[in-house]
Amino acid sequence: MSLKDGLILEFLAEHDLELPAKPLYRNLNRHGHEIGYSTVRQRLKELEEHGLLEKVDEAGYYALSSKGEAYLAGELELSELE
Repeated sequence: MSLKDGLILEFLAEHDLELPAKPLYRNLNRHGHEIGYSTVRQRLKELEEHGLLEKVDEAGYYALSSKGEAYLAGELELSELE
């Protein structure tokens, strides 16, 4: 897990969004978070592999999964994701 992972998860949860990489990158930066587009793309794939995000359609939109919600609520430890 990367420090940026929490930022991405919290942003999607806080705003109740489903977004692909480019709009997520733009909105994170618009809200004062300095993160690169390639980092967002890489982290989305990694978060999906760990089950914290789910791809909601073939256009590449991602949303927080129930596992991601549990992680943010402190109900799931990092060790449980490996």
